[in-house]
Amino acid sequence: MIIEILRGDITSLDADAIVNAANCTLLGGGGVDGAIHRAAGPELLECCRRIGPCPTGEARITPGFRLKAKWIIHTPGPVWHGGSRGEDDLLRSCYLNTLALAAGKGCRTVAFPCISTGVYGFPKERAAALVLRCLSSWAGPLPEKASICCFSEADEAVYRRQAEILEKKL
Repeated sequence: MIIEILRGDITSLDADAIVNAANCTLLGGGGVDGAIHRAAGPELLECCRRIGPCPTGEARITPGFRLKAKWIIHTPGPVWHGGSRGEDDLLRSCYLNTLALAAGKGCRTVAFPCISTGVYGFPKERAAALVLRCLSSWAGPLPEKASICCFSEADEAVYRRQAEILEKKL
């Protein structure tokens, strides 16, 4: 799988699927979740009401509605509690479950935000290292490309630094 790190607005990307760092209700919130709900339009909220809640680490898929992306994959990331409550495994599950759903819909490209590193408090360096290892180890034929869409320059720098570290280990 090709992994690309970029900075921008995930709602404007032309990927087969974009990933929503959702909360467990799937009914919208702040940050990237709120931005995706606003950009996709009110149909997304209605659809999310029908599919119900989603436990942390799992994923659900909806149409992209008004977005360029055909699909939105919603995954609630873990809230950081110091690392003693399985946060690493839950974050890894977010990415693996998302990739499996994307593959099941025939998605060649998928774009991820920085899940759990905002108000959920997951340490950014730790998340970036975990995510890049997880994506690098994906063995399925689809998706072919995963984009990590960072909203800030600081987040982009963290992911680029962790990508360099991972490359040196390989």
